[in-house]
Amino acid sequence: QVQLVESGGGSVQAGGSLRLSCAASEYTYSSYYLMAWFRQAPGKEREGVAAIYVGFGSTYAADSVKGRFTVSRDIAKNTLYLQMNSLKPEDTAMYYCAVGGTGGTWYDRSKYTYWGQGTQVTVSS
Repeated sequence: QVQLVESGGGSVQAGGSLRLSCAASEYTYSSYYLMAWFRQAPGKEREGVAAIYVGFGSTYAADSVKGRFTVSRDIAKNTLYLQMNSLKPEDTAMYYCAVGGTGGTWYDRSKYTYWGQGTQVTVSS
């Protein structure tokens, strides 16, 4: 199985920044077409945040984070990143890394084969 380990979460004040990382095993960046970040806040459904095509670097992002979050990848290091700037209290959630799911809509959870255990992001006002 492909293993994903998220890191970089923490507690920050509104307006601050965090950089999340997702380390993947088995040369995932070379084997999988799409990688994405999802998040789940208390009492809400898990939702797509941003995604990137591994080979070409094309990116997608939810309207709620466009202009503030940037997704990127380092193929050589098998690592996915999420740079989070201008954080807001509504960004508070558990953030998950996912791999897989070619074609279709990037934010469809059913298209992802592997998931990490998540890293908590808490933004205070």
